[in-house]
Amino acid sequence: MRYAYVFLIVLVLLSGGALSQSPLNSAPLQTSKTNLDPEQIIQKFAQKESEFYDAWIQYKYIQTAVIRVLSVDGEPQKEKMTMISEVVFNDDGTRAVKLVSQTGRLRSVTFTEEDRDVIDNINPFALTTKELPLYNLKYLGKEHLDELNCYIFSVKPKSTKGNRLYFDGKIWVDDQDLQVVRTFGKAVPQTRENQFPEFETIRQVIDDKYWFPA
Repeated sequence: MRYAYVFLIVLVLLSGGALSQSPLNSAPLQTSKTNLDPEQIIQKFAQKESEFYDAWIQYKYIQTAVIRVLSVDGEPQKEKMTMISEVVFNDDGTRAVKLVSQTGRLRSVTFTEEDRDVIDNINPFALTTKELPLYNLKYLGKEHLDELNCYIFSVKPKSTKGNRLYFDGKIWVDDQDLQVVRTFGKAVPQTRENQFPEFETIRQVIDDKYWFPA
């Protein structure tokens, strides 16, 4: 087992209203032709995602989830809950999450088991070759992200049936290494009882070679 690293999740829930559009979602796209066919890009980065996941399960990490409640006008309320967990991987690749500490509580919204599942298993999202057949991907163009030039794809589940959650959003793929470096979206299906907020995951290089969620 490799040394632990820290993964921070800030989950923002809105009390009494719908989520406003994220500015990250409205960034203009720079469309251009690529040297690779979009399907080739998809196959290559999915293989990289599988390699990343195989490496990731050799590590353990500390996950800090901060859940805040905002009013409909975006003002922060006093409600906040923080959960610190240790995450390790079982032999079959599933995550084992051990809650170390929990402080604060929520009053105006309900934190469900499905919310916990999003934090522990959907965020961060990895589109491996195993998961790829479950989703429809569409090439959206290119965009400059920090110092990287990235391909952008929309990702939507082909079906939301079954007793599990799926990812619905966008991914950014580095055009040099064909490695996913950013994801932005939400968990689906949404129900009346579970309105999941959008989340963003940024990856950083760990041990000088792995693009892990940070």
